[in-house]
Amino acid sequence: MRFRQRAVAGFTTLLLPLAALVGLAAPAEAASTATATFTKSSDWGTGFGGQWTVKNTGTSAISSWTVEWDFPSGTSVTSAWDADVTNSGNHWTAKNKSYNGSIAAGASVSFGFNGAGSGSPSNCLLNGGSCDGGTTVPGDAAPSAPGTPTASAITNTSVNLSWSAATDDKGVKNYDVLRDGTKVATVTTTSYSSTGLTAGTDYSYTVQARDTADQTGPVSGSVAVHTTGGTTTPPATGSAVKLGYLTEWGTYTRNYQVKNLVTSGSAAKITHINYAFGNVTNGQCAIGDAYADYQKTFTADQSVSGVADTWDQPLAGNFNQLRELKAKYPNIKILWSFGGWTWSGGFAQAAANPTAFANSCYSLVEDPRWADVFDGIDIDWEYPNACGLSCDTSGAAAYKNLMQALRAKFGSSNLVTAATTADGTSGGKIDAADYAGAAQYVDWYNVMTYDFFGAFNATGPTAPHSPLTTYSGIPTPGFTTADAIAKFKSKGVAASKLLIGIGFYGRGWTGVTQDAPGGTATGPAPGTYEQGIEDYKVLKTSCPVTGTIAGTAYAHCGSNWWSYDTPSTIAGKMSWAKTQGLGGAFFWDFSGDTSNGELVSAINSGLS
Repeated sequence: MRFRQRAVAGFTTLLLPLAALVGLAAPAEAASTATATFTKSSDWGTGFGGQWTVKNTGTSAISSWTVEWDFPSGTSVTSAWDADVTNSGNHWTAKNKSYNGSIAAGASVSFGFNGAGSGSPSNCLLNGGSCDGGTTVPGDAAPSAPGTPTASAITNTSVNLSWSAATDDKGVKNYDVLRDGTKVATVTTTSYSSTGLTAGTDYSYTVQARDTADQTGPVSGSVAVHTTGGTTTPPATGSAVKLGYLTEWGTYTRNYQVKNLVTSGSAAKITHINYAFGNVTNGQCAIGDAYADYQKTFTADQSVSGVADTWDQPLAGNFNQLRELKAKYPNIKILWSFGGWTWSGGFAQAAANPTAFANSCYSLVEDPRWADVFDGIDIDWEYPNACGLSCDTSGAAAYKNLMQALRAKFGSSNLVTAATTADGTSGGKIDAADYAGAAQYVDWYNVMTYDFFGAFNATGPTAPHSPLTTYSGIPTPGFTTADAIAKFKSKGVAASKLLIGIGFYGRGWTGVTQDAPGGTATGPAPGTYEQGIEDYKVLKTSCPVTGTIAGTAYAHCGSNWWSYDTPSTIAGKMSWAKTQGLGGAFFWDFSGDTSNGELVSAINSGLS
């Protein structure tokens, strides 16, 4: 997926390097255990964005933190994330959330807020001591983590939980019970009966202790609970997969929100969503865009549920919107896709220790804050043992080893899938890695049967970027959907594990005089977000189809030449996919479709 580029969000200024932070505190003794530092990350005159960073400078873990400061009159916090912020007059207090109270030695956590006014904080305290490293938690340690809860007496609508007690130097007062990362009860005993649940639904429970000073300790391990009954089973084995990519950056400039899947009618016509992308860095799975993923708040008119987010809710962003989507369409399965064109360079380090990589991915995907949102993981490595944005030399076996480790960690109850190259040439990218060996560990491959040709070859020749079959004059024999599928089948990959790919966009050139494919060009045609690329919803009216070739369409308007799929060509491709026994189809991405989802409708109709 060559053209995927992350949009620059207005909130990227919050992600500042620690070197830029300036400490604020009254003079105190030299730093010994922890510091709190503040930076004003943005300023728009009447308000600003701020960020605090708490760093553990000691040699043992900190189990909780509280930052206090004073604002001058006229300055206040209007919204915050990753901390519970309250005030008494001009004195402000921020306490850790359940998920970020523990800080390992040498590590740090940050929380941010938007403020009104123009003042700066003063008189900073961290856990009762000076923010520049004075004594912390004077005389009272936070409680330990309780034991991981055990579940019993599970019914359609309830479950009984029990856990071993936490310890504290001054005594434990009570326990917070968290369901899917949200506090649902506070109890004084080590047991709780959770009622009012939905039949046939997955939940995750953790608990957290509070001491007599109301300090919270670390969250316990989580227990997964699946209530009995219910009719919201996944699609039957053998039914066609209809999968679409939803990009995290679509929430910005493109203004494509999860709710658009509902208003377009597309949510009722798909089976799966790939949420793209998580990062792959330091040999681990990592958050791609924290603000878009789980921090951004949506107004009522933007929200799937029609209810506005609040600044202090435990989970916001796209993840919460996807949770709301699943509540409306419980048969939709959602996978978190990692890598992509920009972040595939991280897979080489991941492949060096597949088990550690798989463990990191599982911990992130199954994070209690959003574990109920995701039904598995998708890997988009472009490309194993071959070249994409960068070149990989991990060896042909690395891909199989990575998929094997992921399946072992995620187990049989989660989906494990992958996007793959569609290079069907002899000695090409399909031949470079052990896709056949890896296939036993994946539920399916998303074969990226598009982007074969485009204005990355600026002078042409013009050619359809997603040809179904070959044709006379094709610039590179083997660069077709049929060749890619045939190559995978020849290696022993089952047809039912192969999905055909559809691009909801076109690729185009300018400076073209010839209507038929094979013409010369002077460069990429203008595009809304990137030169040489345009959404179908724009092209269908700005440059209507003038011909078809190799099962796809092309259009010549003025000096521009585009190729793209239409409802008609998609119908032909879906018919072909069924004759080949393929597992279904996927597309990149929802935002390129019309407001009434006509391309999604074509895929749905073609596979039904």
